[in-house]
Amino acid sequence: MMRKLSLLFAGALMGASAMSLVYGAPGSTANAAGSETYKQLAIFGDIFERVRAQYVTPPDDKSLVENAINGMLTSLDPHSSYMNAEEAQDMRVQTKGEFGGLGIEVTMENDLVKVITPIDDTPAAKAGVLAGDYIAKIDGEEVRGLSLNDAVEKMRGLVNTPIKLTILRQGADKPIELTVVRDIIKVKAVKFRVENDIGYIKITSFTEKTHDDLESAIETIEKEVPKEKLKGYVLDLRLNPGGLLDQAVSVSDAFLNRGEIVSTRGRDPKDVTRFDARPGDDIDGKPLVVLVNGGSASASEIVAGALQDLRRATVVGTQSFGKGSVQTIVPLGENGALRLTTALYYTPSGKSIQGKGITPDIKVDQPLPPDLQGRDLTRGESDLKGHIKGSEEGDAGSGSAAYVPPEPKDDLQLIFAQQLLRGEKTDPAFPPNPDKAVLNQ
Repeated sequence: MMRKLSLLFAGALMGASAMSLVYGAPGSTANAAGSETYKQLAIFGDIFERVRAQYVTPPDDKSLVENAINGMLTSLDPHSSYMNAEEAQDMRVQTKGEFGGLGIEVTMENDLVKVITPIDDTPAAKAGVLAGDYIAKIDGEEVRGLSLNDAVEKMRGLVNTPIKLTILRQGADKPIELTVVRDIIKVKAVKFRVENDIGYIKITSFTEKTHDDLESAIETIEKEVPKEKLKGYVLDLRLNPGGLLDQAVSVSDAFLNRGEIVSTRGRDPKDVTRFDARPGDDIDGKPLVVLVNGGSASASEIVAGALQDLRRATVVGTQSFGKGSVQTIVPLGENGALRLTTALYYTPSGKSIQGKGITPDIKVDQPLPPDLQGRDLTRGESDLKGHIKGSEEGDAGSGSAAYVPPEPKDDLQLIFAQQLLRGEKTDPAFPPNPDKAVLNQ
């Protein structure tokens, strides 16, 4: 096995040696670097063989290699990683915005999975799962001790397969046993409603369906409220972890007539890609307020940054997460995929999002309820171990509390945004003036 590993490493390095011959003579610095790399890889091969031969119990070779690869990648930054074939498929399913599952939005509370809400017309809703239910067992296995991600993974699965849930419900004198048959769940990336004279649009993630869902939401709102009576829109990006870059660009473009939306800059100074808006504003220049908090990351920060820099919207809330790095998915065939950080995002004014985030035009804090006070709900890229240091980071770092009240009446950030649109709150920067926008043409 050791010989096979050595041959593998040697083969991998042949390409590097060939490159060295093109750019420098034998004995050059490039060749010396290649030789040192070979020595390090030989050390890895030696340790791998010793672990396989001498560890107290026989280890799984595949697991050893996958963990070694992930160790290498996570040493670079928190967002680079290796995905095996199953994980790569799961990632592809999630970005499409639909998967085999039950149809419930959940969180973790008291070491149990708490149902926030069952999605209408899904297997969970049809089986009788209610908001506020606690899932104590999944197919007979205790939920206590599982992470939220592990629990969610157990509830997902092949379409038309059953799953047994043991539910604790307030008012019930004993646990409730429900059998739910998984089905295709189409995730609503955009939720919306009309609040008298204001259109409220919440984007929960940036999947392949986000822009289309946004267009549909705006169209429906305009059917419910005549344009002349509509004061404006609230675009809620709080707790939005991000997603697809092209969808962030399309969502930004929906509200813009011109200007650069975002640029990405890679390792090579010449490696710059710019994304520009096309003419056409879907809400015809109506006032727009964007809400952000410590749960707004990546693609949601691109949207907030573009609309802020181009003076199309007023950003309200608290400092966003600050994930301004670009991950490229490199398919590895049947071996899964590589998620590798390859560039950084920059707003239209040329500011890096990385480790800094988006600073709102108007800071509005959201107090925590009594049962959450004393808990640290602050989220920020600058708190992650090994994160890439952003040029704009500074001492303050990024992030803020990632909390949104479940009831709109308790949502101070949303209430402020509505008051701003109705003229009940005054701010010299509202409404924004697009003519004073920072444009990189």
